[in-house]
Amino acid sequence: MRKIVRLNKILPLLLVAALIAAVAPRASRLNYEYKKGSVWNYETLFAPFDFPILKTSEQIQAEMDQVAENHVPYFKYSASATTASVSAVAGMDLGSFKPAVAGSLKNIMERGVVSDDEVPQGAEVLYVQKDKRAQKVPASEVLGQSQARALLLEDVRATTGFEAADSLLKANGVYGLVVPTLIYDSQTTEAVNAEASRRISPTGGYVSAGQLIVAKGEIVTAEVAQILDSYQKEYASNVGSTGPEYLGFLGNVMFALLLVTLFFLSILFTGKAFFKDNRYYYLLFVFTLCSVAVVAISRVNSDYLFLTPLTLAALYLQAFVRARVIVPVYIVSLLPLLVYADHGSSLFVIFLVGGMVSIYASRYFVKGWKQFLLALINFLAMAFVYITMRLTGNVSGLFWHDLLRLFIASFLAVAGYPLIYLFEKLFNLVSNSRLAELADTSSPLLRDLEIKAPGTFQHSLQVMNMADAAARAIDANPLLLRVGALYHDIGKMTNPICFVENESLLNKSEDQKYHTGLSPLQSAEDIIRHVTDGLELARKHRLPDVVVDFIRTHHGTTVTGYFWSKYLAQKGKPENKDSFTYPGPAPTSKEQVILMLCDSVEAASRTLTDYTPEAFSSFVEKIVQGKVDQGQLLDAEITIKELNEVKAALKSYLAQMHHGRVAYPAPKKKFLNFK
Repeated sequence: MRKIVRLNKILPLLLVAALIAAVAPRASRLNYEYKKGSVWNYETLFAPFDFPILKTSEQIQAEMDQVAENHVPYFKYSASATTASVSAVAGMDLGSFKPAVAGSLKNIMERGVVSDDEVPQGAEVLYVQKDKRAQKVPASEVLGQSQARALLLEDVRATTGFEAADSLLKANGVYGLVVPTLIYDSQTTEAVNAEASRRISPTGGYVSAGQLIVAKGEIVTAEVAQILDSYQKEYASNVGSTGPEYLGFLGNVMFALLLVTLFFLSILFTGKAFFKDNRYYYLLFVFTLCSVAVVAISRVNSDYLFLTPLTLAALYLQAFVRARVIVPVYIVSLLPLLVYADHGSSLFVIFLVGGMVSIYASRYFVKGWKQFLLALINFLAMAFVYITMRLTGNVSGLFWHDLLRLFIASFLAVAGYPLIYLFEKLFNLVSNSRLAELADTSSPLLRDLEIKAPGTFQHSLQVMNMADAAARAIDANPLLLRVGALYHDIGKMTNPICFVENESLLNKSEDQKYHTGLSPLQSAEDIIRHVTDGLELARKHRLPDVVVDFIRTHHGTTVTGYFWSKYLAQKGKPENKDSFTYPGPAPTSKEQVILMLCDSVEAASRTLTDYTPEAFSSFVEKIVQGKVDQGQLLDAEITIKELNEVKAALKSYLAQMHHGRVAYPAPKKKFLNFK
């Protein structure tokens, strides 16, 4: 069985390693670390082959901006508009001025007229398509409608010498015939300018084989860094893959095995209990999701990593796992950034800080609209790190573009977070948000407990507070314990009067007690039944398994001590002990152990009469030792040190609960006489 369990844990790790190795980049990378302004401490580097100098993203963007500034509009000439206007003049009664007016109008409209609101602004030239051929025309030659009408009047006056030409043109409506003959073509304009942008060359020079790139001790200037970046990319895309392919693949396999080994050790050293339930597979799933995403995206284009919501992995872990396990698993998940991504060290720090901030802030901003506030906080943290890295020269790229990508990545985490509820079902886990809902004492089930079994409800609240203090002493899960404490005795509401804490509150007859007249065996059966009744209620109300386990284990396999002793005193048979024993099983997790101890301590503490520290210490030691003697902690995942810390916490809690008070003097009689 142990071998099968081990295989069930190791085999998934090997499958994940195979997946990471399969998607890993095939090309080798040069192991040079440099930044602008630093000293080149490696050997003098000469170009071993010819390669182009790639333009930086800033240079390409500057050229694209220049293309946008030199925007060339595209127009189509409408010959029909010119013909229609000239034909209209021919039908007018203009006397001897008709030839001059018609000639001037034709010349002006063939030159090119646009509407006043489409006059090119800032453009020096424009394209005009005439007779299916496009040609560049100086923008100054194109006329607006108002300008064309003024030029028509000027030409008619110059040709005819008639000073009243303006009145003649107005009276006959000639100005109205000056219509646009150049029609703006937005679709062609966009296509032509897009083509101009595409023609921008990604390279800006060339380095020949044998040419000096950088000398040892030389300062890495912006130009040298650009050449080194180009050399790195050329090496990775061409040279790095020309060696034996199996060596590159072997390296990827070895790194993948190293990665999953680190994942395994990070769990082993911080939370061995995870290997015994489905949380292990969930941790492995989140680790795989994050690591494979980093490796796969690095293979395509590392720039896309700025858009990837890697901090979502931290939030997924936060939902089900304590921080001491989240941090190492998340760090291991990000390690592929250092190996495969360009500017990997900067990206690693950016997402590490973003993840840590998200883990902390999610305690307060994980519900409803506050998730968007969490995304904003995450973005601000990553933006701060990005700006820091940029100022130190560790990252380059388009500043605002990178910040926009990080902003989108932060808010993609909000879109991806609801998947946590799907994972909750797939892996049969309970998220912290679900536990917070269950811990609400106004829930219908707990309200029923308060009404039907008020004494049990108050007992559960006391156990909850006591268990919370003990949990924090040994780094157990306080939220899970609070929920377990609230629900562990819900079975008592089925027969509340059977239990002493409810009897005085619900029994109207003080003379008749529930167990009066019952045999010890009957009383024990009724008492023990609250466990099975609780399990039935838990199934009915669909409580999570992790909560149901508290109902099942809070008494373990102990006996109902009072009625067992009474049975033996009545000469009962010792072999019937099973009838007085809870069905169990005994607790295994730290949380279950703490609840068992707190349940017993709280119930028994009502009989205390001595409230000294020594009495509390002796009392707690006796309760805990009793559980040990009955074998209730044999399979528990709690160390002796942790058990001692729990006992110390319980003693301290009892001392606080039963602290002494100042005795106020009785008032004198004269102060009581109001007459």
